[in-house]
Amino acid sequence: MDVNTDLDTLYQELGLDRAVIDYGKKVEEGLKERFAAIDETAEFNQMKVLKAMQEARVSDIHFAATTGYGYNDIGRDTLEDVYAKTFHGESALVRPQLISGTHALHVALSGNLRPGDELLSPVGKPYDTLEEVIGIRDSVGSLKEYGVTYRQVDLLADGSFDYENIRRAINERTKLVTIQRSKGYAERPTLSVSRIGELIAFIKSIRPDVICMVDNCYGEFVERIEPTDVGADMIVGSLIKNPGGGLAPIGGYIVGRQDCIDRASYRLSAPGLGKEVGASLGLNQSFFQGLFLSPTVVAGALKGAIFAANIYECLGFAVRPDGKESRHDIIQAVTFGNPEGVIAFCEGIQAAAPVDSYVTPEPWDMPGYDAPVIMAAGAFVQGSSIELSADGPIKPPYTVFFQGGLTWYHARFGILKSLQKLMEAGIAQLPILC
Repeated sequence: MDVNTDLDTLYQELGLDRAVIDYGKKVEEGLKERFAAIDETAEFNQMKVLKAMQEARVSDIHFAATTGYGYNDIGRDTLEDVYAKTFHGESALVRPQLISGTHALHVALSGNLRPGDELLSPVGKPYDTLEEVIGIRDSVGSLKEYGVTYRQVDLLADGSFDYENIRRAINERTKLVTIQRSKGYAERPTLSVSRIGELIAFIKSIRPDVICMVDNCYGEFVERIEPTDVGADMIVGSLIKNPGGGLAPIGGYIVGRQDCIDRASYRLSAPGLGKEVGASLGLNQSFFQGLFLSPTVVAGALKGAIFAANIYECLGFAVRPDGKESRHDIIQAVTFGNPEGVIAFCEGIQAAAPVDSYVTPEPWDMPGYDAPVIMAAGAFVQGSSIELSADGPIKPPYTVFFQGGLTWYHARFGILKSLQKLMEAGIAQLPILC
């Protein structure tokens, strides 16, 4: 029996034209130096996580399940110690009861803000799902309903911080400053850790007592340092993004100053209970192992983002970041200018998935968003955006946001499959020169 061992033939059997395969190879050839640098960062971060695990004396006893109240869950407590050590914080809250990044942010905010306090965002409007948490859009249970006011300072046209208006916005009621590292659905650039550090230093020079919280989603392990290394009092994220390594089936984390984490824990459970309760339900092994694998998984996703930028920039589409910019999260934005491009791209990503590859994604009115959203995510974990995924609101300028890929090979295939769908729809054609 003849068995195919030719990779290009296998790609063709998976639905790629030979021209698309060759175009991908050409683009990839020019990225070897950048990919080597990503691998070096991944190695550094891998050793950082390993060091934290060894210092915390992780043992297989820490993988045991607890139920009910979860008193004396040494696995949970050790996991939180590992997160605190990895991200250089005083304490950590890492729980399956934190069901998403938005939920973790809500717990961190509501745990540390009180009626009469003011929340300031010096980097423009936060991600869509936080609008109802804050009360920018009215919602039951928002911070606004509890007497917390909100103030916002937009970035300047060139993407820099508006320091003059940030200074004016900080007042005696400013209690917490929220800094979103990734761009979300906005057109602004993602913030580097060094830029975040400069902003925090400026804020602290005006009000040293103000809590600086960073929404770290999509940014973990992209650089060698994290916002807690440059003065952030709290960093917050989701375990079904970068730090879960594709193995965590649910969960979120908050790392930072002891008092901030304690207050968040009282909001998550109840006053007087805090971190002492919360069963791990047999998930600890996935959490530990996912964190251990995370640096290399993030490296693969980062390569995929850079590959996507170069693929689509060469085709004439607007991309952010562009093909040569430094990277500070795993998200790649591609603007098509029409809904058909966003939809075809997502169809390609879905068709490349290991799960539900036969499904055709469609836009729908997803809770927490102000426009229909299309999401492609044939993932092992529902909604996991460290796995190969893409999404975007169906509204101008019609931009799709691509992220993830548990391996570089899968990320590359997903991008080529998206290009294949766009070509079949007549929206893209291969360039003669690149």
